[in-house]
Amino acid sequence: MANKVNQIKVDIANSQTALGIEFGSTRIKAVLIDSIHSPIASGSYAWENILQEGIWTYSLDDIWKGLQKSYQEMVTEVKGKYGITLQNVGSIGFSGMMHGYMAFNKDGKLLVPFRTWRNSITEQAEKKLTKFFNYNIPQRWSIAHLYQAILNEEEHVEDIDYLTTLAGYIHWKLTGKKVLGIGDASGMFPIDVEIKNYDIRMIHSFNDLISGKNYPWKLEGILPQVMLAGDEAGHLSEEGAKLLDVSGNLQFGIPLCPPEGDAGTGMVATNSVSERTGNVSAGTSVFAMIVLEKELKCVHPEIDLVTTPSGSLVAMVHANNCSSDINAWVKLFSEFSEVLGYEVNTDKLFEILFNQALEGDRDCGGLLSYGYYSGENITGMREGRPLFVRSPESNFNLANFMRVHLFSALGVLKIGMDILLNEEEIQIDKILGHGGLFKTEGVGQKVMASVMNAPVSVMETAGEGGAWGIALLASFMTKKEENESLEEYLNKKVYIDYAGVKVDVDEKDVEGFEVFIKRYKQGLTIQQAAIDSLNIKRERAEQLNEELHHSKHELKI
Repeated sequence: MANKVNQIKVDIANSQTALGIEFGSTRIKAVLIDSIHSPIASGSYAWENILQEGIWTYSLDDIWKGLQKSYQEMVTEVKGKYGITLQNVGSIGFSGMMHGYMAFNKDGKLLVPFRTWRNSITEQAEKKLTKFFNYNIPQRWSIAHLYQAILNEEEHVEDIDYLTTLAGYIHWKLTGKKVLGIGDASGMFPIDVEIKNYDIRMIHSFNDLISGKNYPWKLEGILPQVMLAGDEAGHLSEEGAKLLDVSGNLQFGIPLCPPEGDAGTGMVATNSVSERTGNVSAGTSVFAMIVLEKELKCVHPEIDLVTTPSGSLVAMVHANNCSSDINAWVKLFSEFSEVLGYEVNTDKLFEILFNQALEGDRDCGGLLSYGYYSGENITGMREGRPLFVRSPESNFNLANFMRVHLFSALGVLKIGMDILLNEEEIQIDKILGHGGLFKTEGVGQKVMASVMNAPVSVMETAGEGGAWGIALLASFMTKKEENESLEEYLNKKVYIDYAGVKVDVDEKDVEGFEVFIKRYKQGLTIQQAAIDSLNIKRERAEQLNEELHHSKHELKI
């Protein structure tokens, strides 16, 4: 043990480290790794999006506060564990939630509040652009947000000088470079995987489409430069070092890898960047990433086409909602136990309730739920109305209650995956899971295996998530050998000694999910009726969001 600590001290002293910081939907996390890619210190900052005038957003103040707090917590751990004041690292990488809309003018001022992936406000643009390009353009994509702003005749559009993602914004402010990793860029605008850059034909077509507006910009002039894994994407500026480390100890000049999206870093953190591999991230949202062997046969509005950090084509099924409603119900059970005079550890409560779900009927006993806290594009819901529904004949017990919420958390994902597996006949050799839904051993994996109809593994490193993934990309940039691919680097130098726990497919669970998903689809009219009938005022929604943000009882998976 002493030798290991001493080696880590040597790595820190010699800057044989890499720092990854990821902006997730509920947590900003910083992870420092050593020369053998093992996490040696971390820090985090909890945050929540807010509903502001009907838009899901995060404030710029919270972005920078979270970055600085998570970094400082990591630095404090380095000092406590190794007795070293951190002044330098070998490389840095930033990642964040993909998609969304951050538009800036020539003075670097944010023109409208950050519009996140969670918004379902670009349906008109989505439909028009998908038809225009003959290529699926989801509502979350930056180009959909831009075109919707154009359709809405929003005044700020004329003043746009730069359009980027959250990770691209952080990278720009810390380096001065307007660049983006290809994986994150593929959630802004379609990528031509042959040239590893934006699709030139579509760029020109979009410029022609909006030419009548006479804006003073062309699309190619306001998008970030596309970069690949392994490229050097700039250096930490003197101003950037002070922004990141308010103590002033961190040196400037550190090289940075291209900023990436959380989907790309999830692929790296699960070693699923090769063809016929896939990973599933399940937390506030849920998305599956399958690396394809070839183009899809058809355009599917349920399937995004994005890329790995190296530029390989990936089919992505994304659902806006996953664990939020489960968290809310577990919070209710926690409050009930407190009223009875028992305080149950949060992790223990999740473990008990999740395992109870395994005792339920295979099809959830006729129960139905929708955990829609926000709109859901694949099922065509513009807003969120969490629902729980049952008939008098339903088998209403705790086991089925928990099981149906786990099933419904993956209902939208199931609809998309059925298209890939049944219509496109894609082949998957392995699926790796990460995210809060997999914290309780075996349960989330078992449910996910019934959705994927394939074994699902969770690695011991899955808990480190995308922050570790972007740290690996930063390390790859500085330590790769000549002509060494990202796949080779991960297989030979990172994942040799990492074991995973695999859960196989249970055919009876698959059959039960098929029965459930039929009920789920039929019940979507109920969900739509709730949206039409329950018109909650925005002021009340914002108040509830503020209460949630500050609640000391808030639970997350």
